[in-house]
Amino acid sequence: MRHVLVLFLLFLLCQCSSANAQQPLSSATFPETWSGDWKGTLEIFNGKGKVQSVEMAVEIHKIDTSREERYTFGLVYGSKELDWRPYEIVPVAPEKGVWKVDEKNSIAMESYLYGPKLISWFTIHGSRILCTYEKISEDTLVFEVISGIETAVSTTGNSKQGEEGIFEVKTFPCSVFQRAILHRK
Repeated sequence: MRHVLVLFLLFLLCQCSSANAQQPLSSATFPETWSGDWKGTLEIFNGKGKVQSVEMAVEIHKIDTSREERYTFGLVYGSKELDWRPYEIVPVAPEKGVWKVDEKNSIAMESYLYGPKLISWFTIHGSRILCTYEKISEDTLVFEVISGIETAVSTTGNSKQGEEGIFEVKTFPCSVFQRAILHRK
């Protein structure tokens, strides 16, 4: 019974999130209010602690075009000479919070704007990656990446406790966490 209640609460939470995501977003909300040059330090962690720090920037600017509203969504690690990623953010269904990050190389990943957070979740070369950008104030943007292999490290549940069926739960490893607090310049 307890698991049924938990699943019901999760269902309600998802329904509320879905309903909120489908509310129209003001065209001035995103990406316009995120425009600018954001800079800070990306810190990279694993299970042993911080392993690296690198300067990082995110550049978001409107692109003059007769097509849909597009914005640059460029990422810089270190310097533009070392690692410049001239991506773009493209509207898909902004009224539902759906956007795409176009990497300009045949990769275009759906991203989801929920409240103040833009979320991308994808796999590449056997790794799962969750990437978020969160605008926490007019002048602060937090960038985070969590990654690990796509293969479960354990599977539990899938049993019965008395009369109650227990769902199978797979646990996936986290091997790297990255975080940058970026300030608008």
